[in-house]
Amino acid sequence: MPATVPPILPHHPRYLPQSAIRNPQWIALLFFLNALVLVPVFGHAQESPLFIEVSAEVGLTFTHFNGMTGDLSLLEIMGSGAALFDYDNDGDLDALLVQGTFLGKGKPSADALVPWTGAQPPMARLYRNELTVAADGTRRVRFTDVTAASKIVADGYGMGVAVGDINNDGWLDLYLTSAGPGQLWRNNGDGTFRNASASIAGPPLQWAVSATFFDYDRDGWLDLYVTQYVDVNVAKPPLCYAKSSARDYCGPDAFAPLPDRLFHNNGDGTFADVSQPSGIQSAKWAGLGVVASDLNNDGWVDLYVANDGDPNFLWINQKNGTFKDEALWAGCAVNRMGMPEASMGVDAGDFDGDGDDDLVMTHLMDETNTFYTNLGNGLFTDRTIQIGLTTTTGRYTGFGGKWMDYDNDGWLDLLIVNGAVRTLPDAARQGDRYPLRQPKQLLRGHEGQRLVDVSAQAGPALTVPEVSRGAAFGDVDNDGDTDVLVLNSNGLARLFLNQVGTRHHWIGVRVVGAKGQRDMLGARVEVVREGKPSLWRRVQTDGSYASASDARVLVGLGAEAAVKAVRVHWPDGQIESWAEVAIDRYTMLRQGTGK
Repeated sequence: MPATVPPILPHHPRYLPQSAIRNPQWIALLFFLNALVLVPVFGHAQESPLFIEVSAEVGLTFTHFNGMTGDLSLLEIMGSGAALFDYDNDGDLDALLVQGTFLGKGKPSADALVPWTGAQPPMARLYRNELTVAADGTRRVRFTDVTAASKIVADGYGMGVAVGDINNDGWLDLYLTSAGPGQLWRNNGDGTFRNASASIAGPPLQWAVSATFFDYDRDGWLDLYVTQYVDVNVAKPPLCYAKSSARDYCGPDAFAPLPDRLFHNNGDGTFADVSQPSGIQSAKWAGLGVVASDLNNDGWVDLYVANDGDPNFLWINQKNGTFKDEALWAGCAVNRMGMPEASMGVDAGDFDGDGDDDLVMTHLMDETNTFYTNLGNGLFTDRTIQIGLTTTTGRYTGFGGKWMDYDNDGWLDLLIVNGAVRTLPDAARQGDRYPLRQPKQLLRGHEGQRLVDVSAQAGPALTVPEVSRGAAFGDVDNDGDTDVLVLNSNGLARLFLNQVGTRHHWIGVRVVGAKGQRDMLGARVEVVREGKPSLWRRVQTDGSYASASDARVLVGLGAEAAVKAVRVHWPDGQIESWAEVAIDRYTMLRQGTGK
């Protein structure tokens, strides 16, 4: 790969002078220059798409239903999330897709503007991945619907999903959020789940969206944070209007915000509601996304919450069971103009390669998505303009989004799924009943300095306009690169398989505790290289929007065929090192077995 990559020239007509649009020589020159740029970006002329969409051929036939009736309910535009996780411990990623339901006041089929056509009522679906690898290395992904066999029954208006092993038995459990009470599903280890919702204390939630499992008090048990959105009366939506004076969807400012909730894992199968004594309920805004990370590098996990239209929260762990919101002081509550934005999705990762987690979040069109670089010790600055997010994302409304190294070159990239929340006039004039469709975007990270839009090279399926909401990330076919599962509101789920990550070397680790086989969420993995800075990744399932991703850590190495060591910085403060970790395969690192 070349040391430097020149910027890809914008090719949309609005970026060119009118004389250039009418001048064929300008157009020819533009395409010639872009061709010169794209070759060094990938090292060769593009021969195949970066991702291919395979949901239908692998059996992932899921259609999301939002129950829209024409009343323009806020609920129908928010969409749902998805999870990629290994529920049966067979070594490959299975999928859970969250489902909406009817919003009508009368007969559901009559009230739905886009009718439900399924043979059974809408509910969340669990799909088992039956991955096979032939002798020649050919991989075949095949998903089978095992919802009935799993005994999961989630037929409310589902929103999101969180994944974590709550009882340290080595089997991943689920927490499902909804426009109503949440559901905790404990994994029995035999392919079935049991409803353990009653083990969570406190009043029921009203409208929860994203959630995350994390160990905030370092006692070895995963606790649970849940974002809540706004107080909505579905039967009587308020009247809101677009600038054109036509009726349109309301924003969150038309409703009262709901407080987020924090639940402490008691270690006996129950959770205590500590929202009030922890300080989490000292402020409340319209929460949508959440990510847990040690953002000030003090060894204790913190929380960053994306609030829709309100200042974001940075809940700094006070190491005594309480949290303090320091977002405004730390420089990540509002953007560089001092304005709160319509934050939906969020993620934390070391984009600039300096060893601490930076923040990215998705926003409303005309706001642009926002990037906060971590200056160390939990201080941030808005560098959205400098890395190129202003010019690439301002035309779209982003929801799911996450740091990923799609080409395994060692630098984090960003994939964002989009879909409007206000009626798009052109689509409405063409008769679209759900006129919110927008394309997805793939932004390639260049040495931690800027993001370049490579969506055009990502593949035609990735840029098909849809109303995309949740996005889960993980290596579905175990070939060493990151794939993406997208939940489209009122549309088909999409599975995008990565086609280029295996062109580079990589190292994959599953980081588990000393007892059992629990993924140690919050642990930080440091890949030590010869003569180069370390690569830092975090064990996580959270981030994006209302979704859960692969807990395994996948680190791209570029052309490097070896590393000096892999260090794990455990949530309890211990550090262990492994000198011999295999390249281009997955390895389990168990606490207590390293140096």
